[in-house]
Amino acid sequence: MVERWTRERRLEHTRNLLLDSAEAAFADHGFAGAALDDIAAVAGYTRGAIASHFGAKDDLFLAVAERRLQRLAANFDDVIGSFEALNDQLVGELVTRWRAVTSASRVDAALNYEFSLYLLRNPEARERLASQRDQTIQWIANYMTNHVDRLGGQLRMPAETLARLLVASTEGVLMASHLDDQDLHEPYLQFVMANLVQRDH
Repeated sequence: MVERWTRERRLEHTRNLLLDSAEAAFADHGFAGAALDDIAAVAGYTRGAIASHFGAKDDLFLAVAERRLQRLAANFDDVIGSFEALNDQLVGELVTRWRAVTSASRVDAALNYEFSLYLLRNPEARERLASQRDQTIQWIANYMTNHVDRLGGQLRMPAETLARLLVASTEGVLMASHLDDQDLHEPYLQFVMANLVQRDH
């Protein structure tokens, strides 16, 4: 039996196709260079579909950014959630799982920096995303605190500070890995894990 799509499902499907196309275009051409007509055409629609679902170019760009923030939180859960103890194998397992949930591609590296530059240059957009960015940071901080405690460890610095450093430095690790053709994931995670210590009982 062929499943019938509801109106809501069709709208969500269209929205995701447009976001996928926009994400690739912004990564390849930057915010200024990405053309809405091209984004719509790659997704199989006209420019009017973008206006209908998102509004202006800035709104489409921010929608891509918001979706990536949501994925960051979900990927963090996938990486950390199932560990049972702080031990020497933890960094290696973290590296393997981190690579599994993120593509670590050139597109990701370019898009991350494009978003950061856009927010630096656009105070209104920065204000619009500020609440969601803060919620993501708080979620990561609470998540780290809960799981580090579960594993019998403790953090050397405030959890929120470490969460902000993780979000900020991940962009640099991705970019440098591509610019210098050096995989920095493992040394980066070793650096992060230096902020975790076994709790005294």
